[in-house]
Amino acid sequence: MEFTLGIEEELLLVDRETHALSHSSHELLGAMNVDTTSARHDLYEAQVELSSTICADAAEAGAEIARLRRLARDAGGTPMGAGIHPAALLGDVRITQQPRYTRAAELLGGVVRRTPDCALHVHVGMPDPDTAIRACNGLREHLPLLHALAANSAYWYGQDALLASARFVLRRGFPRVEVPRAFRDFEDFEQAIAPMLAAAELDDYTSLWWDVRPHPKLGTVEVRVMDAQSSLESLAGLAALVHGLAIREALSERREWRDREPIEEAVFSATSKGLNARLLDHDGRLRSVPELAREALELARAHLDDARPLDGIERILAEGGGADRQRAAHATGGMDAVLRMLVEETSG
Repeated sequence: MEFTLGIEEELLLVDRETHALSHSSHELLGAMNVDTTSARHDLYEAQVELSSTICADAAEAGAEIARLRRLARDAGGTPMGAGIHPAALLGDVRITQQPRYTRAAELLGGVVRRTPDCALHVHVGMPDPDTAIRACNGLREHLPLLHALAANSAYWYGQDALLASARFVLRRGFPRVEVPRAFRDFEDFEQAIAPMLAAAELDDYTSLWWDVRPHPKLGTVEVRVMDAQSSLESLAGLAALVHGLAIREALSERREWRDREPIEEAVFSATSKGLNARLLDHDGRLRSVPELAREALELARAHLDDARPLDGIERILAEGGGADRQRAAHATGGMDAVLRMLVEETSG
């Protein structure tokens, strides 16, 4: 059974000198001259989305993302990997003028006119829809840990947000951004979402922006809870961890899963405290992120042919995640140091 991997990352675009938001995705994508499957628009003009091809593992997918970042820089862009821009002004937003995005802006109103937000999405290929549902059910319980490790938006509007992931608080203002319930099988999933789509006048499930979801059109399960990363090592480590855990859950025989409510509470703990959060383990006990991360690493390693990218998680645990590094930079050099660090790390 082959479980492939794909990475999608949303990156901010900033001015090369000032590091302020740069609403320039049309110019950049035109200059990059690559297929839209690799680099494309997203909701905001100060944002691009880069995607790997279908890969065997996180090392391969991470290398493809690194190549696309280089192409963006060579084309004149200055990408920044972070959940949100730490110092952008409220309302410094331009919506991409394409029907999909202008319609979303009309529906969502002021929700999308605060500041651009960027996430890291990881897809794991599944052999059939019911296996995808089983993997999705199990991955729900790993969402708080993944979110804590990936938290990378400690500042908003030039101030300390007093959160590890300000992006996630903003993102929760969007509809259908939540932890889904567990489903019995793919038929149960289809029956559950039909009235949701009808109530929201949506064409299909791709506007269900759950923290993890099955993606039947691609034949994957997709984890969407994580902040965008500046560090490629962190990106590859997180993708590898998702990959290994998704395979484990896909192969699991269990048929009972945790309710969504305690997972939601744990996700907010990760949003608030990042690596310092205490999260529920499989027995319902509160434990530290490092403890749970090291157990998850062992689970993932057992299912990966190449586990070397997981060293990126070890580095996060030893040196801090993105939110911690942002605060450390701010302590030594203020907001300019934070922005400079994010740009330099994204440049690799």
